[in-house]
Amino acid sequence: MANYNYDEAGNMAAYFLLTFLLLVLVPFSLPSSSSKQQSLSGCDCQECVQHRSKMRKLERGSLLMPKLSKRSLSLLVGWSLFAFVAFKVATTEVHNKVYDPFEILGLKTGVSVKEIKSHYKKLSRVFHPDKVKLTANQTMDMVEAKFVEITKAYKALTDETIRRNFELYGHPDGRQEVSMGIALPKWIVEGKNNIWVLGFYGIIFGAALPGLVGRWWFGNRQKTKDGVNARSAATFFKSLSEESDIAEVLTSLGKSYEWERPVVSGQDNEVRELEQLIKEQLGDKWTSFVKVIQTTSDTQSEIRHRSLVLLFSHLLRLPVASSTLAKEQSELLLQTPVLLNSLLNVSTSRNWLTPTLGAMRLHAYITQALYPGQTTSKFAQLPGIKQSEAEEFAKESDGYEDLTISLEEKHDGRLSDIKKAITRWGKLDLVDASFKVIGDRLVTPSSFVYLLIKARLVPPVSSNPVAKVSEDAANNEQRENEFLNSRKEVEELADEQGSGSWVHAPYWPSSRKPTWWAVLADPKTNRIVVPPMKIADVPYADSEHPDTYRSYKLQFQAPPQIQVLPWKLYLISDSFIGEEVTTDLVLKIEDPSVLDLDQTLEDEISDPEEDSLAGQMAMMRGGSVKRRQDEESDDESTTDDDQSEHGDDSSSDSD
Repeated sequence: MANYNYDEAGNMAAYFLLTFLLLVLVPFSLPSSSSKQQSLSGCDCQECVQHRSKMRKLERGSLLMPKLSKRSLSLLVGWSLFAFVAFKVATTEVHNKVYDPFEILGLKTGVSVKEIKSHYKKLSRVFHPDKVKLTANQTMDMVEAKFVEITKAYKALTDETIRRNFELYGHPDGRQEVSMGIALPKWIVEGKNNIWVLGFYGIIFGAALPGLVGRWWFGNRQKTKDGVNARSAATFFKSLSEESDIAEVLTSLGKSYEWERPVVSGQDNEVRELEQLIKEQLGDKWTSFVKVIQTTSDTQSEIRHRSLVLLFSHLLRLPVASSTLAKEQSELLLQTPVLLNSLLNVSTSRNWLTPTLGAMRLHAYITQALYPGQTTSKFAQLPGIKQSEAEEFAKESDGYEDLTISLEEKHDGRLSDIKKAITRWGKLDLVDASFKVIGDRLVTPSSFVYLLIKARLVPPVSSNPVAKVSEDAANNEQRENEFLNSRKEVEELADEQGSGSWVHAPYWPSSRKPTWWAVLADPKTNRIVVPPMKIADVPYADSEHPDTYRSYKLQFQAPPQIQVLPWKLYLISDSFIGEEVTTDLVLKIEDPSVLDLDQTLEDEISDPEEDSLAGQMAMMRGGSVKRRQDEESDDESTTDDDQSEHGDDSSSDSD
């Protein structure tokens, strides 16, 4: 029967805690993918370089007050606790150590009695009290205790029975009952501490744990799967319509801040000054926005109004002097993509195309800090160019290449930074887009169809011409089939090809990677055909490797009727204004009998005739050929004659 005992000194509990901390801390201390993303390259213009430097300083904090994330702070506390417990274990004297005479004498098990006696004589000459010269850290009591310990061990090992028990069972009395240690200090189970232990358990399991579970449960009921308040999603659901444009999408976004932003006071004078500047630039547009977002509750209207002022001051690139107000604006902007994604899901759930495109385009306007709806805004994205100048450039230039030529003729000092920004611009090049069905050449009713998209990034202005994609049909077909038969929606590429880079976004309060939405829609009915998918990590075109592109696939089920569907594919950037790609796609759903007819025709013409040159060559190679019809009829008649002759023979035999 096992003998259970509690940890008197608490050593086992310390070892248990160290093991638990290691199991938790080591996986969380390993570098994550987010840390690898920090090494990505980005736009090298002066605005972006200064912006990234500013963001790094804000993330690190000052030397006296460094900023730590929750993960870093948890790791710091965990490793500090681990170091403290490890130090306590290393410096704590072990009192319950098993007595081992072999260890005391410094001998191995299995030595003879003669070797034990010889070794004891050597130790006696060294540790005998009459032979030892005391040092500064020694006393006579310590020397005598050491000699007594050596003598006791010697007597135990010179006894044959005791020595054998030590060698076989590790105990002088032979086999002992099993002893199981419980990694709990003894003071936890002592009667005088019961009230404290029970009180601790009551607080943890009676109050803290139910409170934590209740907070999680009711918190999840207030949040949607997109991470926004349920009332914000309800606001989107009520305020959007089938014809909602980008302005109405912006209004719906302003209404949702009521449930997402806390009540903040302070810097009211600067908020009023910003609002006055906004009103001077927008005029009646701002007044109409303010009227739409007003509610019966003063508190809710104040939250909406303050949030809208901070959002519009960002869109108009108005400087915010107060650091506190600038931090509040940054938090609001970083929360905006989550709200827009929720709004996007509400729109796509109804298959509305116009508000869906409006929500997608609004991402880019907020990223580039430009007021939505202006057709000349794409030039204002470039470093050093203001909105008023962008309008003039739009009249003179059709694209970025014309703009660079015009600035070069004027010897404009901003040309260098503009070229740096354009070099890493997110201009999407649609290599190909087509419908594919695995194993079939045609799309049949109710079949599973893949929309295969091949894309790459091409700078708008480049000194080196971009190589065209290879037209090797066999290689392209093999690459397509391998990707279509895989379970992944994104084609795997080498790390250096699909890593991406940070976008040119000097006004966005954090680093940002470019992504695109792929939307398949029917423009005639203003409906989305398939829910949109996100495209990311698109590789840049390589002049030396023309096949550098990435494939993406979107699966859906074809309609059950035979018809021709003229659809359109939209590829919309969430980071750059005006960088959209659209192409017309026709989905032709064929009759399944066409596939059977094609297969029959292929089978009929697959084997050559026997008397043809191709048939003779096939027979020489051991292949199959088609026989002539007259030979087949001769063979059949011969078989019939043989059967009749055999029948006559059998009748004559019976006679």
